[in-house]
Amino acid sequence: MFKYGIDQLTVDKVIAIADGTLKGEITAEAQEKVNVCREKVEVMANSDAAVYGINTGFGPLCDVQITPEETSKLQENLLITHAVGVGNPIDKKLSKIMMICKVHALCQGFSGVRLELIERIIYFIENDLLPIVPEQGSVGASGDLAPLSHLFLPLLGEGEFWVGDTIKPAKEVLEKNNLEPLVLQAKEGLGLINGTQFILAHAILGLKKMEYLLDLADVAGAMTLEGYSGNVSPFKEELHKIRPFKGNLKVAERMRMLLKDSQNIEDKSFPRVQDPYSIRCMPQVHGASRNAYAHLKELAEIEMNSVTDNPIVLSETEAISGGNFHGQPLAMALDYASIAASELGNIADRRCYLLLEGKFGLPRLLTEAGGLNSGFMIPQYTTAALVTENKSLCFPPSADSVPTSLGQEDHVSMGSISGRKFNQILGNIDKILAIEFMYAAQAMDFRRPNTFSPIIEENFKLIRSKVAKLEDDRVLKDDINILINMVKNQKFKVA
Repeated sequence: MFKYGIDQLTVDKVIAIADGTLKGEITAEAQEKVNVCREKVEVMANSDAAVYGINTGFGPLCDVQITPEETSKLQENLLITHAVGVGNPIDKKLSKIMMICKVHALCQGFSGVRLELIERIIYFIENDLLPIVPEQGSVGASGDLAPLSHLFLPLLGEGEFWVGDTIKPAKEVLEKNNLEPLVLQAKEGLGLINGTQFILAHAILGLKKMEYLLDLADVAGAMTLEGYSGNVSPFKEELHKIRPFKGNLKVAERMRMLLKDSQNIEDKSFPRVQDPYSIRCMPQVHGASRNAYAHLKELAEIEMNSVTDNPIVLSETEAISGGNFHGQPLAMALDYASIAASELGNIADRRCYLLLEGKFGLPRLLTEAGGLNSGFMIPQYTTAALVTENKSLCFPPSADSVPTSLGQEDHVSMGSISGRKFNQILGNIDKILAIEFMYAAQAMDFRRPNTFSPIIEENFKLIRSKVAKLEDDRVLKDDINILINMVKNQKFKVA
């Protein structure tokens, strides 16, 4: 059981709650924190002193004071007017992760919302009532205003839900679940839509995917090395201890593990002094990507245990209008991680190219009947296209800022775009590594009767159980799609 507002979230815990394998609850301790903070807001809402967003307008209208009678309408208008997102709906899992992270933030007792509101969001999470959230429209400060507005409009009976794979009006879904729309009170609209949960959800989902792809890139590289009859000396522990980046050390260790007890590696039929960088420098390149992954994970886990709305309620008389909603800390790290993910594909494409050159006992284009057959010439065009697409996605949105809100919000993070692009890049890595596996398996067939390490043999047999060796030219699209699905569904053994 995970205790919202008390325990510490991690990437794995968020994913477990989203998948339903871990249940979240509001303990008495968290309820007390929420209720105490709510009492402070009630005092401010009925005070003559102006407190931003509680009894004033928003953004450049912060100098317009609102009467207690207008409070509810003010908060309702906030969600309605800010729900201006466009584009396709985000993945359902992202919507759920956003709600999980928002509940955890609200339960820490600095946002001033009612317990009833939080309990309704938890009901949505536990019953898979997942709001429709458009993918575009957030500038990443004051938080993810547009996507969070869409996420929580259904609390009011507005907006839409997913029902299976169809979209239904929120009012209809609430009625079916015997739920009345909520009437927001002072501060609650702000508490809901100020925050970085859209950026954070993309970081969490991307981190979980990248964790596997980092391991898988090592496996694909090891299989290519086997097919290329490469040299394993660049992975010696002694070499990496004198330049001890954590990622490098990890990848070198994994390469030694992945290639251990390979008869093929011991075969000296094709000796050379050194291999090209895409083989020799896997610890340095894959390792640098691991370092970037670790950096983003550290920051994301700080963020998921933070309070990122505004204002922050500290006492009966003090609600600080600060900038905890600003997405820059995650935006910059997401851009760094995007480059790191892209490089996994870049080096994989180069390894594919090496296998086509016809060196060290391999036939050109990995086919013995070249001329009549093109063999594996063209799939590398696809990896080249995907690599270039990823490079174009590496432009850092966090380096850009377009002022909004009449200049009140004059520097924004654009972190929502960083998060979306990060996941697009990872989706392309699925495809590039799938093609590398196809190439590596073909090259390994030319090394028989040599045997490979146990883990490489297992993955080779898995590939060959779905995709046959290429003898004569055939349509390869189906083979590629099979391998892409195997990557996406994490079918390969990585350790």
